[in-house]
Amino acid sequence: MDRIVMHIDVNNAFLSWTAIDLLNRGYKYDIRNSYAVIGGDERKRTGIVLAKSTAAKKMGVYTGETLFSARKKCPALKSYPPNYQFYVEMSNKLFKLLSKYSPDIEVASVDECYLEYTGVKNLYGDEIEFAKKLQKEIFDTLGFTVNVGIANNKLCAKMASDFEKPNKIHTLYSYEVENKMHGLDVGELFGIGKMSAKKLYELGIKTIGDLANSDPYFLYKYFKNQAMVMINSAKGIDNSLVISESEELKGIGNEITLDHDVSSKQELEQHLLYLADKVARRLRGTNRYAFVVAVILKDKYFKRISRQRKLKNATNVTDEIYQIAKDVLDEFDELEPIRLIGLRLNNLVDKVEIQVSLFDDIKVHDNNENLDKMVDKLKDKFGSNIVRKASLINVDDKKRIEKGVNKKLL
Repeated sequence: MDRIVMHIDVNNAFLSWTAIDLLNRGYKYDIRNSYAVIGGDERKRTGIVLAKSTAAKKMGVYTGETLFSARKKCPALKSYPPNYQFYVEMSNKLFKLLSKYSPDIEVASVDECYLEYTGVKNLYGDEIEFAKKLQKEIFDTLGFTVNVGIANNKLCAKMASDFEKPNKIHTLYSYEVENKMHGLDVGELFGIGKMSAKKLYELGIKTIGDLANSDPYFLYKYFKNQAMVMINSAKGIDNSLVISESEELKGIGNEITLDHDVSSKQELEQHLLYLADKVARRLRGTNRYAFVVAVILKDKYFKRISRQRKLKNATNVTDEIYQIAKDVLDEFDELEPIRLIGLRLNNLVDKVEIQVSLFDDIKVHDNNENLDKMVDKLKDKFGSNIVRKASLINVDDKKRIEKGVNKKLL
């Protein structure tokens, strides 16, 4: 049986949920049917539109513009402040409802998730008919509409859910990719940011189909490791798993909330090194090895995104995990400022059998693993600061070391 994945996306979540909140509190009309936006203080030119009603959209209002600009287009526009606490409450209700039908649900952000339908299709039948029932239950129970994308993988399910809104069901099965997706503008491909789309245009790549048929060696000059990822996405190829909370518990991971929003990949790599050191040590403590390395990011808008890499050989070596995590980080395109970063190791095994290629150096791998275990023992005995990588020592520490004040760190 072919794999079936659904992407469930709340239609205009912030506006819909604010409308429900207002109606619950006795508001006399549904703001979804008016010239309305969710944003900051409309008296300030710095307020930003976070969501807009259909009526406001028809007047040219778009997400991300200033409220000052939006009101010039639509003088009757009314702005309502966001209520993030209520949004989280509604989000939790949605995911709880969905969890009745499948244990395999991956939360992508506060208003969207992936649902692995493959294993429950025998219980609930045809996926399109199930999606219709799901839409009705969500609306009848929670009061808002959702789009459902249905496909054979996560990427295509996400693309399908964006085809036409609101309250629609779309499919993008593997055999439909060429007809339904290849004619779309390349900028509409999930994972392609504005800067990448602009560069692709300059290279004469206008549509997703153009990208699917591009020469990977040619694109590598401009996009490095991201080139093959982009081409595979354009072909509708995506082997990533739906990683549910229960699956996360079977792996080992750490996440850190950053003390400021970070846009620099170099700075994010420093945090990845810290995380790799932490999770690899925990993994070695269980005498296990990981086949999957996943990087998780949450941006300033609380949108959670993740990428993962499946390995030919399972590992528990810190440097190997870090290098793989860096490669995975490179697959994220034009990130919004990041407020949280995480690293997770999945598909854990108790034994590892190395598959050797011409380019593998097994002796180096074994030496690195043995060295890591030796360092773990030192840390267990004398504390985690007894030995640290030079790259993990912050700038102030380095200055003190150079002055000979903090030699104990070395």
